[in-house]
Amino acid sequence: MVNQQAQDAVQKTLDGVTSNSDTGIAGLVFVAVDKQGNEICAVPSGKKGVNHEEKMDLDTTFWIASCTKLLATMACMQAIEQGKLSLDDAEQVKKLCPELAKVQVLKEDGTLEDKKTDITLRMLLSHTSGFGYEFFNPKLRDYGRPIGFDVFHADERDILRMPLVNQPGTVWEYGIGIDWAGIVLERATGVRLNDWIQQNIMQPLGLENINMLPTPEMKKSLAYMHQKWPGQDKSEERDHMYREPLIAESDAEKKAIFNSGGAGCYAKPSEYVQVLAALLNDGKSPKTGAQILKPETVETMWENQIKNQPDFARQGVPAAKPEQTNPLPELYPQEGNPPQGWGLSFMLTQEPGPTGRGRNTAWWAGIANLFWWCDREKGVAGMIASQVMPFGDMNVLGTWFACEGEVYKTLS
Repeated sequence: MVNQQAQDAVQKTLDGVTSNSDTGIAGLVFVAVDKQGNEICAVPSGKKGVNHEEKMDLDTTFWIASCTKLLATMACMQAIEQGKLSLDDAEQVKKLCPELAKVQVLKEDGTLEDKKTDITLRMLLSHTSGFGYEFFNPKLRDYGRPIGFDVFHADERDILRMPLVNQPGTVWEYGIGIDWAGIVLERATGVRLNDWIQQNIMQPLGLENINMLPTPEMKKSLAYMHQKWPGQDKSEERDHMYREPLIAESDAEKKAIFNSGGAGCYAKPSEYVQVLAALLNDGKSPKTGAQILKPETVETMWENQIKNQPDFARQGVPAAKPEQTNPLPELYPQEGNPPQGWGLSFMLTQEPGPTGRGRNTAWWAGIANLFWWCDREKGVAGMIASQVMPFGDMNVLGTWFACEGEVYKTLS
């Protein structure tokens, strides 16, 4: 049963954005759940595309991009529980992925040097392995040219040919580490990452609309992708950012799709939040009763992996590819600049946030301006979803903060 106060407040907030053509946001979906997995509010607003009249609804499918990282990490943690992987066994990673034994580090002058430390699964899952992203790192972007790198086309060749941008284990930098973690899982188990996620996460949770190979029904309900070109506020419809899985029809075509642990999933937000509900309950679904992770595994995921870098999220994010990301001075502003942390695949706001969230709330995002949060202290989680580039759209960010705040008002 939704909370009508939250439902009405969120609807008003979303409609204020999607009805204003100056925002460039055609449509949004916001869903929040409590610890029982019940929806506090579930609100669609606007249209699936700026040039189309089809209304956004709760069955709309979104490419969730880096919101996939949580799912891939949960898959790796399940394999650890089964004894098939280890967080800190560098020799295991090297044996499974000899490419990682040979990968070199890109220096500021554009030359390569040998790495000084072997890479572990923990490093891959915590973005301390030394890998970066070409759309956030100008050094990596330039190194890849004249051909260039593009991680958004379901082809592992770009992943396999990227150098490191930092020495392993030295600093946090957002990058392709969780794509590599998915490759580690596949080689250790002989199971494709998407198949693992379907069998061990989605099926136990009773979820049918989160997939790296979207079903025909998911494709029919796909939201349009939008673009704001640099210097423009209004958006236009654009070709989809992640097309290959959408056009794969035959089994052979589907087998050729790289199962990207970093960005490969499509989902309905109302189902994604049920994954978060299981994490609110120490790995157990409040709806199906399935225990998909042990409580101690969830605790491990929530441990801060970079205690020596409390200001890692305040270093600023450059717009190396301005059509894909806006420049961001910091990832999650908090008054007084308290220490912030990073768990296994997500950021931790270690002190209460401005919206009312509790301590050690996990959150992360997808590049097409999707954001989720999971507050285990207060027992609430949620997601806002859009399909607009570049990342860091202030209209979506502001709407997320406002809607999250409305959810916490009803809790108090």
